[in-house]
Amino acid sequence: MDRLEQLGYDHWFQSHVDNDLGAGHDVARVISVHRDRCAVTKGSGPVGAECSGNLLYSADSPLDLPTTGDWILGDFFDDDTHAIIHRVLPRKSLLKRKTPGKRIDFQLIAANIDTAFIMQSADYNLNPRRLERYLAMVHDGGITPVILVSKCDLISADERHRIDTEISQVAGTVPLISFSNLTGEHIDTIEGFLKPAHTYCLIGSSGVGKTTLLNRLIGSRRFETREVSTRDRKGKHTTASRELVQLKSGAVLIDTPGMRELGNLAIDSGIGETFPEISMHAQQCRFRDCSHDGEAGCAVLAAVHAGELDENRYANYLKLRSESQYHSLSYAEKRKKDKDFGKMVKSVLKSGKRYR
Repeated sequence: MDRLEQLGYDHWFQSHVDNDLGAGHDVARVISVHRDRCAVTKGSGPVGAECSGNLLYSADSPLDLPTTGDWILGDFFDDDTHAIIHRVLPRKSLLKRKTPGKRIDFQLIAANIDTAFIMQSADYNLNPRRLERYLAMVHDGGITPVILVSKCDLISADERHRIDTEISQVAGTVPLISFSNLTGEHIDTIEGFLKPAHTYCLIGSSGVGKTTLLNRLIGSRRFETREVSTRDRKGKHTTASRELVQLKSGAVLIDTPGMRELGNLAIDSGIGETFPEISMHAQQCRFRDCSHDGEAGCAVLAAVHAGELDENRYANYLKLRSESQYHSLSYAEKRKKDKDFGKMVKSVLKSGKRYR
């Protein structure tokens, strides 16, 4: 296995490289992004990189620019100490979220992830509604979820059983691992999920122990960790950016900054996979386009009234679906305006060249 294959470069990516466009360029993977600059690797160490002018000029949205985990085509200079990125290769999967606040746009979190470890903390952070949002985001990105509950050493066996039951009601058959960074309990179970040349990411709120777990898996205190605030129980944003690292096992792991706000954008497929029991009942609705919000003959509402579906799950399903539809429509309108403006600018520039 060569260095690129060890980083996850397989036949799928190879098949998506245009031979003409790829000629003369090197393949590399993005290991971190800092504003307008990146660090990439061909397997032998990080190299500072920046996007070519043509890539920046032709990008319609952040979706077209590199993010951590992407595979790119680029040129390397000065004994591989600097690189120019010319193209982002097609992605197997993509983890993204709506930007915080009222802005209708999205942030790329990481690309080409095989499995996402969704971390919650047993001592204070556990929130079924937030977990549903994480699951919807992960499912929508085409990524396999695994749920990790940290700090299980701080709770009793009865409390751990209650938490496991509560999560199972939300996550169904998604694998669940309760563990402790302090005692090392079930760390080996997590390591058992890690396969060479596969890519994983750690996502969750600040203070749940993502970076501490990453250091444990690496085997050294490579990344800084800070204590959770005792006043408001909110974690510090120790991880300021997404960074890809390779573990001794050969697995590739991406740590991500803590997320205090989770907005979702156009996640219809993710919602369906996150609420499979609602999707199952929806197949029995009288009307194919039933909104499950008051129509006659709605099997979902009937199941809620009969106690077969949890009311909180149903309410959160409606909320997430409404948010998704709103943000999807708003974003589509925004993209149209941006594209129209871009076409106008290009037309003006082209006219200027014509009459020089």
